Amino acid sequence: MIQLALASSTKTHRYELKTSRPESEQLLSSFRSDRKILLDNPRMRQDGGKPAPDIYLVALQVLNSGVEPGESHILPSECLVFEDSIAGIGTGRRAGMRAVWVPHPDVAVEYQPKHKDILAGRSGSSQVGDDWQLGEIDDGWTESIPSLEEFDYGKYGFNVPS
Repeated sequence: MIQLALASSTKTHRYELKTSRPESEQLLSSFRSDRKILLDNPRMRQDGGKPAPDIYLVALQVLNSGVEPGESHILPSECLVFEDSIAGIGTGRRAGMRAVWVPHPDVAVEYQPKHKDILAGRSGSSQVGDDWQLGEIDDGWTESIPSLEEFDYGKYGFNVPS
């Protein structure tokens, strides 16, 4: 069974404003409230926002806290992060997780010359001193798609009935 968590570097009040449209509410209602990790979650450090990996690691802790006896804990390498931000790709990489970058079309065009660096988490947009946690160019750990509609479920082992 696929375990889902939502991790956002948005604080609760702003998250509620951003997701108040009926379509958003319908989609996001599939996430249990205890699995929505926002920046002001009590488990988060005050300075634990992007590019620090805390938001994703806290989400993973939440998922693992619900593991039944005899089941294996989920490893960071078994997680898949969906991100629209450049910093978020580095955050996912720092957490040891695979990532799918779904940038706004204008961002994709603007950053096309740095595309491979961004996918490796090496955009240069933030320096945290932990480059050893980032990926290498063309390591296959991250990909970019223009829209979530383009996501290849089979590539990641999801069997989705058509």
